[in-house]
Amino acid sequence: MGPHPAVAAIRLAVRRVLHDILSAPSKPPSGGQPLVLVACSGGADSMALASALAFEAPKLGIRAGGITVDHGLQPGSDSRAEDVVLRLTALGLNPVESIAVHVGRDGGPEAAARDARYGALDAAAERHGAAGVLLGHTRDDQAETVLLGLARGSGIRSLSGMAAVSGANGRYRRPFLRLDRQTARKACLVQHLPVWDDPHNTDPAYTRSRLRHEGLPALEKALGKGVVEALARTAQLSRDDADALDSWAQQAAASVRDAAGLLECAKLYALPPAVRRRILRRAAIEAGAPAGALFARHIEEVDRLITGWRGQGEINLPGKVVAQRQGGRLVIRQG
Repeated sequence: MGPHPAVAAIRLAVRRVLHDILSAPSKPPSGGQPLVLVACSGGADSMALASALAFEAPKLGIRAGGITVDHGLQPGSDSRAEDVVLRLTALGLNPVESIAVHVGRDGGPEAAARDARYGALDAAAERHGAAGVLLGHTRDDQAETVLLGLARGSGIRSLSGMAAVSGANGRYRRPFLRLDRQTARKACLVQHLPVWDDPHNTDPAYTRSRLRHEGLPALEKALGKGVVEALARTAQLSRDDADALDSWAQQAAASVRDAAGLLECAKLYALPPAVRRRILRRAAIEAGAPAGALFARHIEEVDRLITGWRGQGEINLPGKVVAQRQGGRLVIRQG
């Protein structure tokens, strides 16, 4: 008898990702076996992912390790992190470590925790020479991300959700984006894997928690089942469109600058708005505007210097960057 369908599904998803990592052009250090790490909080999604990695990696000649990040946001978080280390070690993962981080305040608690977590994972991947880091985001997480992007009104890139492959050199891999949260939980249940349910996931103080427990259920009640699948599908379609527009904007960027490298308003005006605004956003980031603080409304204001020119003054952007129209040129610089 084969494994339970939930277990088979998560193992297949992980196997496919490991094959992709093996086919990547990068080589393991010193010609040894490549190492793949799993980021594990101890929750059902990441524990299911860790168990699948532990099962599949040895069959492909891959070393499997685990990292858990202690955000220090709850009493006893260090003890829970050590418990996760013991669970991962029991699965046969090696190396396994817990990393304590300091969570700042920039961008709100959720964004600050995410930044601290990815900083720790990046450092761990570099330190261990890992070929990849697996993340346990599911189709449900993807649907929530799309809705959060929609609420921000930040354009099609926000609607594209999380990429299956992201980070420097494709470091981060998300095998479960096509699987729902219940599949991961069921896989843990039938394998008798203990899981920890983070109380933050049910705390209404957090936007994502309210969306998960109030927003999405309300949508499903109003629109019927299938909302999560539809949102995840929207994410993939939006990502394909956004990638194509980004490529177009990258190719067009050089053609709208003069010999001195300044943006020419007339040439920008001739471009489709979606392409033009991507060029403006990239120019603002290159001038020092933090990408995470640069919203659609900022770019729209800069865009009006081109499409609705009435002699208006400079536009203030995040990061002390200013945009100003001067003699048919758009100057974006540090103020």
